[in-house]
Amino acid sequence: MTTIILLLLSLTFFAPFSSSTFSKGSSLVSERPSYVLTSPDNVFSAGFYSVGENACCFAIWFSNSSTVIWVANRDQPVNGKRSKLSLLKNGNLILTDAGKFTVWATNTFSLSSVVQLSLYNSGNLVLHNRESIILWQSFDLPTNTLLPQQLLTRNTKLVSSRSQTNHSSGFYELFFDNNNLLSLLFNGHEVSSIYWPEPWLVSWEAGRSTYNNSRIAVLNSLGSFSSSDGFTFLSNDYGAVLHRRLTLDYDGNIRLYSWEKERQTWVVSWQAIQKPCRINGICGANSLCKYVFGSGRKCSCLPGYKMKNSSDWSSGCEPEFDLPHNKRESLFLLLSNVEFYGYDVDYFTNYTLDDCTNSCLQLHNCKAVQYVFEVGDCFLKSLVLNGYHSPDFNKDIYLRLPKNYSFLYNSSVEEFSLDCSRDGTIQLERTYVKSRVNGTAKFMLWFTCGVGGLEVICIFVVWCLLIKTRKSSGADSQGYALAATGFRKFTYGELKKATKGFTEEIGIGAWGVVYRGVLPDNRVAAIKRLNEANQGEDEFLAEVSIIGRLNHMNLIDMWGYCAEGKHRLLVYEYMEHGSLAKNLSSNVLDWRKMFEIAWVLQKV
Repeated sequence: MTTIILLLLSLTFFAPFSSSTFSKGSSLVSERPSYVLTSPDNVFSAGFYSVGENACCFAIWFSNSSTVIWVANRDQPVNGKRSKLSLLKNGNLILTDAGKFTVWATNTFSLSSVVQLSLYNSGNLVLHNRESIILWQSFDLPTNTLLPQQLLTRNTKLVSSRSQTNHSSGFYELFFDNNNLLSLLFNGHEVSSIYWPEPWLVSWEAGRSTYNNSRIAVLNSLGSFSSSDGFTFLSNDYGAVLHRRLTLDYDGNIRLYSWEKERQTWVVSWQAIQKPCRINGICGANSLCKYVFGSGRKCSCLPGYKMKNSSDWSSGCEPEFDLPHNKRESLFLLLSNVEFYGYDVDYFTNYTLDDCTNSCLQLHNCKAVQYVFEVGDCFLKSLVLNGYHSPDFNKDIYLRLPKNYSFLYNSSVEEFSLDCSRDGTIQLERTYVKSRVNGTAKFMLWFTCGVGGLEVICIFVVWCLLIKTRKSSGADSQGYALAATGFRKFTYGELKKATKGFTEEIGIGAWGVVYRGVLPDNRVAAIKRLNEANQGEDEFLAEVSIIGRLNHMNLIDMWGYCAEGKHRLLVYEYMEHGSLAKNLSSNVLDWRKMFEIAWVLQKV
């Protein structure tokens, strides 16, 4: 019985779920990813979203394209089995991994009897009480996307994803810096740097103002964006009522997307940076970025370097050599029309090229020099990061290498064979691990299951026996009656069917009417239906038993009886030539025949 109850509860628990609200005591489970919260206008959905092999996150996405706009546990996916999102009775919303660990929580508390999680038409996921007081909302904790009317404040920031398919935190951030400027930051493995607005511009040259303290920015539904530092823009399709999202993409560029209903796709209606190779760290350290029209951005390692991770350009390239301490064992390889922004260990002006390279040789950590012939500017580079190749540059880079590498390379780099668009296409993987249960708990679990299983088996056996008993009750009672009276006990239904509803009457007497009937075994019988009396079944059976002890070759045989409710019936052998009384009154018997019959009856 316990197991049956648990089964019923489990069926109730996994009932299909699709609603815009979610109440105290409710849960969403990872095994049912199709059971989601849906905004009233069906534009947004929230639920478990697959991010890899047996790995999922709790997320919000556009229903029409499955484009994720918010993720609760982006850096700690949960198992695809036995994980769940639960709204506890104390008002706290928690996400548990495989029923073991809490990986994310709103840390809210409410004494209100009614607390609900609601997904609004704006895409905002809100935890509120009966009085509509907001306890928590996703708009306060954006991931990589801003929706219309969602505020970016001094306390929030956008963080890019690692790649188009990996929703964990990437290396780019959009936030208000300490000068109150809305900025883009590359926050890499080893270094970090602001790259938008251009760092070499002062605030007013970039059209910004530091004289504000509100630090707030917002996008409206028509495609207008405004920031407290004076930065504004309008989308290319400004004024149209469309689904929009402002996303900091994995490549470090911030773009405004509009939903094109006819083609059922997102189109870029504005972007912050027009030259993608200008984004810091885009191809990692010791690499070059080149934009090829029609093909997009390309990345390649510098001569003498190799990729650290063949599937992830953010890791950059690593040297295949050690820089020699002896100056005479170094050389400088020319890379024309190339720039490495930042990380100058020193700067000189009115230098010759030889002066510049010799200064680099004096420093063991000098990796390259950037030289401008027109003005004799010399920049010594401690890191070769943010490499950018463009025909428009009038700058050259001289890369420091050991002499034994000189024969492997030409005097310039022209091939950029690796496509940076493949950056970070690694799927998150999460292998399901069974929870570790101690010996006692495991024994109790198996014991409970065993007892429950035994109960189910017992219930099933008893149920089968009851059905069998009911089916055989007629035969069993007939067997008992046969032993007690010597006759078979018929049911009223059997005799009614045998006589076709008591329609063929063949005789009548003081005690009842006799009908012709055909029994199930095809024997023709005379069935006497006794008049209703108050005689009990025991009395009737006693009389039938007495009749059963009478036996004579000249008397007709009695085959059975019926004692069911108020019905009392006797089943006899059928006399084809009729009864004695009928024959006597019909004058078909002569005196000799009648004398013989009387003689027989006198002996009985």
